[in-house]
Amino acid sequence: MYLWTVSVLLAASLLGVCNCQNNTACSYHDLLQNLSLSDISSRPVKDWTKPSTVFINMLLYTIINLDSSEQILTAFIWFNMFWEDEFLSWNPDDFCGITKMSIHSKNFWKPDLYIDEMIEDNSKSPAIPYYVVHHTGKIINSMPIRIISSCSLDIFKFPFDIQTCYLSFGSYVYTVNDLIMTPIFNSSHVTDISKAIFVSKGDWILHNITVMNQTYEFEGDWYNKVIYMIAIKRAPVVYLLNIIIPACFMVMLDIFSMFIQMETGERLGFKITVVLGFSVLLIILNNLLPNSDSPPVLGIFCCVCLAVMIFSTIGCIVISYMLTQSATEPNVPAWIRIWVLRHMARVLCFKKNVMKEYMITVMVEEGSKVLENDSKTEMVIDIQEKKSSRKQIKGSLEAKMLKKLLSEVQTIHQNLTSIKNESEAKSEWYLAALVVDRLVLIVYLFTVVIIFSIVIIVWAS
Repeated sequence: MYLWTVSVLLAASLLGVCNCQNNTACSYHDLLQNLSLSDISSRPVKDWTKPSTVFINMLLYTIINLDSSEQILTAFIWFNMFWEDEFLSWNPDDFCGITKMSIHSKNFWKPDLYIDEMIEDNSKSPAIPYYVVHHTGKIINSMPIRIISSCSLDIFKFPFDIQTCYLSFGSYVYTVNDLIMTPIFNSSHVTDISKAIFVSKGDWILHNITVMNQTYEFEGDWYNKVIYMIAIKRAPVVYLLNIIIPACFMVMLDIFSMFIQMETGERLGFKITVVLGFSVLLIILNNLLPNSDSPPVLGIFCCVCLAVMIFSTIGCIVISYMLTQSATEPNVPAWIRIWVLRHMARVLCFKKNVMKEYMITVMVEEGSKVLENDSKTEMVIDIQEKKSSRKQIKGSLEAKMLKKLLSEVQTIHQNLTSIKNESEAKSEWYLAALVVDRLVLIVYLFTVVIIFSIVIIVWAS
């Protein structure tokens, strides 16, 4: 009887069955010794035609950095996957109720997980070499991973853009006949959990995560992979305060500068100062904008605003030149009189009330002088006529005096005519300057309204 009992215990120990009265038989070491861990190079299936299924899941923990210049995403994720090993299973009743244990990864087969977008190894990720093995053969690998991957950026809507980065998990060696990758959770579940654990550094906000399962062909073989499409939204507050609002203020300031009197030289100096300030703002914007093949709408907006600022400055220079020419050039060129004073003034619905008042004032001043001189001349002529009629003296002295008075009257008439022509020429130069000034203002306002509308529509879409 004793020999029979010893032989039974010896057979049970050889078969891996636990003797619950012996504590050494209930250890993980005993279980590990009874598991088949010899062949780790081949896929653990009893029927080679049956593909192994690997279930994977990924949760986004934080965005460490998104380098806009090199278009590189550095993220920290929580990753886990599990599969079944048909040779790693045991009965928990035979080992004192042990249902799972942690085993080093070098002791069994693992799928060759590969991330397509990875550009650097994950050497900085925490090293967790132990996997959890269940008694049914289920092997679970849970670990945090620091991923450095490529991410193509679309900055057209900067800074209200949403960037989409992809993380594709698949096998590099095994085809769909050997290995199938399957996500554990759907898109909504992954998005909800990721938003709950996501830690933002202030630059990016998690928008959503879309999970896709894709099968693709490469060199005649079909492969399977799970794709996580991560959509992150940029936080625009910094760019609003540093670029957009100051740019709008400068554009408004330049528009209101068009109402400064054009006769003074203050408008030109003020506009040049605004252009210089806006150029400094463009330098700051150039340092903040990421590199991309297509320019952002904000950059286009700033370039158009700078162009219309320079256009209005050139228009101010032209207006100053016209006002200067009114003092040096006696007559307005014919093309200005035809195209500016006639056609352009009519298109712009220009009112000539101001110029009429200006011309009337000039003519009244000159006319008063003419009347005063004419009255003096008439008095002299009347006196001479009365004297001649009264005395009826026809002498050479009186004739000479009359001829001299006549020549003086002719000279006065010529002077008045030249003054009248000069005043009319100055009024035409002034009117041409007013027409050009209004043209520049209308073009400026029209361009700014159009570019503002386009930017708002693009950002709101």
